[in-house]
Amino acid sequence: AAALPDVESGAAGTKPYCVDTTRAVRRKTSTVWVRDVGIGSEHPIRLQTMTTTPTHDVKATVDQILRIEEAGADMVRLTVQGKREADACGAIRESLLSLGSSIPLVADIHFSPKAASAVADHVDKIRVNPGNFVDGAKSFDEVVSTPEQYAVGRERIVEVLSPLVLKCKELGRAMRIGTNHGSLSARVMSYWGDSPRGMVESALEFAEVCRMHDYHNFLFSMKASNPVVMVQAYRLLVAEMNARGWDYPLHLGVTEAGEGEDGRMKSAIGIGALLNDGLGDTIRVSLTEDPERELLPCSTLARVGREAQDTSSEGYYDAIPGFAESPEARLLETFTRRRGTPPDESHPLAPAVHRDGTVVSAVRAEDLASPDALYAALGARSVLGMPFKDVATADAVYLRGAAPAADDKEARRTLRRLHDAGVAVLAD
Repeated sequence: AAALPDVESGAAGTKPYCVDTTRAVRRKTSTVWVRDVGIGSEHPIRLQTMTTTPTHDVKATVDQILRIEEAGADMVRLTVQGKREADACGAIRESLLSLGSSIPLVADIHFSPKAASAVADHVDKIRVNPGNFVDGAKSFDEVVSTPEQYAVGRERIVEVLSPLVLKCKELGRAMRIGTNHGSLSARVMSYWGDSPRGMVESALEFAEVCRMHDYHNFLFSMKASNPVVMVQAYRLLVAEMNARGWDYPLHLGVTEAGEGEDGRMKSAIGIGALLNDGLGDTIRVSLTEDPERELLPCSTLARVGREAQDTSSEGYYDAIPGFAESPEARLLETFTRRRGTPPDESHPLAPAVHRDGTVVSAVRAEDLASPDALYAALGARSVLGMPFKDVATADAVYLRGAAPAADDKEARRTLRRLHDAGVAVLAD
């Protein structure tokens, strides 16, 4: 088998990962075609989700895909564990076409190169996980500590991945090289550690095999359940691509985000941060709920990203004052928490500022008339009508409109009790 080119790792350093550090400018990419759906900077941010039915249950899966399509998905992913599921994808495709649906199908592959090759006949895109596609069996007995030891495993990647790459190229299929922080290979873990750098290097090796065969209809993802790790991995990947002159698109997602508010917030933090970097061409909000319920938060994030990146929005960034970044602001190899210095206790705004980030809630005059409801909305505990601040309580309230009149005793009592509880009161 041919050998992968010896590309120097860690070339990104402090190279930029976004076009502009002061505003959201979408990164220019090539287009990856998933049947007739284009993914890349020349196309809208594409929405997708994943079925939860057993793939071999053709009817249940088709029914769910139709609901997903109606909810607004541009493509849908299915789990393919083996030949039975690969064959089912053919029946699913035929059933969908008979019902008038041509939504692109994506096969999610783990551990099984044979299943990937079989399902390529039936789907439009294949997701492979570099952490388990070649060396799925995890064994940490052997330590990989030198470049020479690490290079040995690359030959195996060429051998196992090349047949799938060549088949995808022949059939016009797309591919996602989807690294997952929770399933890095033993070889990568031993050499790079459980790190964003390991995630990136794992994906780059697979990309080099694709490029070796002049196959470019692929994109990347760098998923993690921790949004901070996920964001750092994507930024590092883009910096590495920039250093190589690559322009492949990105699939964004926070893996296993959860359900309810927690799942939506984790996805908004990770995906939203990257969209405001100008990064991301297709997104999935991964929730432990019915897949069609993922499309609303998914489309909302896409809209927010589109609005931030819309260069025709006059004055969108005008209200942001100019600022100078510290030299450490965009170091991609460090992983430290930003620390702020709060004002001295004698400063009038000291009670309103929290060192780890300040939560300010806007309050209307009419809200003051229902103090118990207001305290609950601010996250304060209420005992006998008195608010008590804890870690979940807003740090400050901003009073919209005029302050209560001097004779509005109830409203002023509510504000005074908030102030006494340690919630700062801000007003014009």
